[in-house]
Amino acid sequence: MGEKLCKDKEKTRILEKIKQEDEHLKKILRIQTVTDFNRFNQSGFIADLINACEALQEKAIFSIADDIACRKSKDNRLKVVLIAGPSSSGKTTFCKRLRIALMTDEIWPMSLSLDDYFVDREKTPLDEYGNYDFETIEALDLPFLNEQLSNLLAGKEIDVPRFNFKTGHREFTGGKLQLPDNAILIMEGIHALNPLLTAQIPDDCKFHVYVAPLTGICLDETTSIPTADNRLLRRILRDYQFRGYSAQQTISQWASVQKGERRWITPFIDKADAMFNSSQIFELAVIRNFVLPILQQVPTDALEYVDARRLIGFISQIDAVCDKDLPSNSLLREFIGGSNFHY
Repeated sequence: MGEKLCKDKEKTRILEKIKQEDEHLKKILRIQTVTDFNRFNQSGFIADLINACEALQEKAIFSIADDIACRKSKDNRLKVVLIAGPSSSGKTTFCKRLRIALMTDEIWPMSLSLDDYFVDREKTPLDEYGNYDFETIEALDLPFLNEQLSNLLAGKEIDVPRFNFKTGHREFTGGKLQLPDNAILIMEGIHALNPLLTAQIPDDCKFHVYVAPLTGICLDETTSIPTADNRLLRRILRDYQFRGYSAQQTISQWASVQKGERRWITPFIDKADAMFNSSQIFELAVIRNFVLPILQQVPTDALEYVDARRLIGFISQIDAVCDKDLPSNSLLREFIGGSNFHY
């Protein structure tokens, strides 16, 4: 009970620190609401705002990298960084930027994808509707994953698996991996904070990071914009541009996605050693012109039309910002395109 209370206090402390950093920037810029933002946007200094927000995120990423490096210097047993976050939180770009930050601390980052550790398709658990449940942790081959991680931590070389999503089976294509002394293994996925994922790996070998857009501007003094809506807009845009899904399809799946998050992510946030706020004050203004035409394609007779209209209603109140001043490594590029990272 005492350990849980300490963890809860630590989680609250980290969340409060993130909120304070965000509030500090908004206070300096005098931006609290959409009206404030639109006024700032019209002032002609939006490029400065983008640069300041991006610099703040860069600072946060390097701070996490420094924490990892500091712990590794004190105890070289630290070998694995596990990164979790809900859908469209920006985990993938965060991982890529963290890798660069770790290199500046003379740590060589290496990666394994949790997607390559799915059980064979016919062994995948079914949900209550008889469909394959890829969200459950039981869809992963945990014994095999832990065996490979244990071998890596023991200095052994492993054969890297690749999961063939067309055939539904694991393959080995000749890839090898071995961790040198100055290396850190980075893995990201929705189950990364769940102790069951790496149950056979000692805690002092692991560092956990939780990534999510936790704060943002409000519509007005009394109405906030839910972070879930922020993520839904990101996902609608990403699914449409890079996965061929309509806004209607993405919205129809959203309730199921959130249900999986409540079951497999939220309960384990207190396991995080660090948290990263992936939101930006300006991001909805950049997303606006990309996502509005996609939302407007939802048919008026569709069940998803109500949600589409609600999203259109609040994002239309935000004056648009062109993405030309957005750096090519920006986390937002994961959703709108134009990144210098490969996904």
